[in-house]
Amino acid sequence: MSTSFTESAIARLTQRERARFTAANPISAKLASDAKRSLFGGVPMHWMADWPTPFPLFVAHAKGARFTDADGNDYIDFCLGDTGAMFGHAPDAVASAIREQSERGYTTMLPGEDAVWVGEELARRFGLPFWQVTATATDANRYALRWARAITGREKILVFDGAYHGTVEETLVRLQNGKPVARPGQLGSVTDFERTTTVVEFNDLEALERALATKEIAAVIAEPALTNIGMVLPDPGFHEALRTLTRQHGTLLIIDETHTISTGPGGWTKAFNLNPDIFVLGKPIAGGIPCAVFGVTADVAARMTAARDQASSIGHGHSGMGTTLSANAFAMHAMRANLTHVMTDAAYARMIPLAERMRGQLDQTFKAQNLAWSVTQIGARCEFQFCAKPPRTGRQAEASFHDSLEKCLHLSLLNRGVMITPFHNMMLVCAQTEPRDIDKLVLSLSQIIDELQNA
Repeated sequence: MSTSFTESAIARLTQRERARFTAANPISAKLASDAKRSLFGGVPMHWMADWPTPFPLFVAHAKGARFTDADGNDYIDFCLGDTGAMFGHAPDAVASAIREQSERGYTTMLPGEDAVWVGEELARRFGLPFWQVTATATDANRYALRWARAITGREKILVFDGAYHGTVEETLVRLQNGKPVARPGQLGSVTDFERTTTVVEFNDLEALERALATKEIAAVIAEPALTNIGMVLPDPGFHEALRTLTRQHGTLLIIDETHTISTGPGGWTKAFNLNPDIFVLGKPIAGGIPCAVFGVTADVAARMTAARDQASSIGHGHSGMGTTLSANAFAMHAMRANLTHVMTDAAYARMIPLAERMRGQLDQTFKAQNLAWSVTQIGARCEFQFCAKPPRTGRQAEASFHDSLEKCLHLSLLNRGVMITPFHNMMLVCAQTEPRDIDKLVLSLSQIIDELQNA
């Protein structure tokens, strides 16, 4: 089976698609030019320019599974804010909650009644009894690791090669020649990874056991499946062994479900009974409003209390964790509305079959076009990768990357009114996605592949 296209064919199609994009988006082009006068890179956050477009695409409005750009072009959105809008843009219940709270105040550094409801619902849904609320999943992961070090007295953490846990410095690491090294592209970091971090390959239980046997690992922080280097699913029995080994060696287990919440209403954790000591979730938890949470077991909560009491002589607020806007009233009210009305069993019951439809159609298309590409699904999330078999490790997933082809496909899809994530080939469906939207995605991708094959 064929697995590649010539670089010249990719370059020719990319050139045509760049010209097509430029012609269709004169207002975005003007906004991008104007923005460069005051914004670094012409965007409010530099990674917003990491799309394969000649200039950033400026959005006018987004609702449900669609958005419209500044030039009036409409798109079916399978990126959904890279999970931040996993349940659709501007859900009605969350929009209503935002309007309500806008008249009642945004932030006071004090809790409201929403906090009680949210804590109880998080405990019911995910099975851990005690919760904290942060502004981002990066914050939640950072604080979870800080607590793990504080209560175990150990300094090192363990991460899996290719995993992503936000911009937590000691997790931005890769495995090279058996040693932790900075993830490529990382700027300004002074982290001593040899001191802070151990890295092992995902699904490598022997390497995991050797690392934990040193008794120097405070916590393993893990995605249930790798999702930010292409999807890598756990081997059968991997998570059961991970939980057994961490307990055996006195290491805490942190499960980061920020992407794998696509699995179902309780995430992979609830669906497969992972039993973490600490559970982290960000991005879609408040319907797109910046917010994240982490939950802990009763044992961990008691150890947190003891560590805090021992460390603090001037007040419990001085832990070095938390930001002024963490758990603000706006986010708490939005999260309550999202958990009540949006992030529901019924939403997943619609989303997951749609993703199954997507996976099946993509599989059929790649086989029909003689491409040795694989498709992986995690609930409402799908990914296609340029390899015949789904990878088992981050290194295998990375080996299947084809940067120029990926960018060509993404740009060509945008020009046909379809957006997928700009980093690898991930797609999400939300409750407002229609079967015809999936049909358009697959047909558009098939036509682009035909163009490449015939170039």
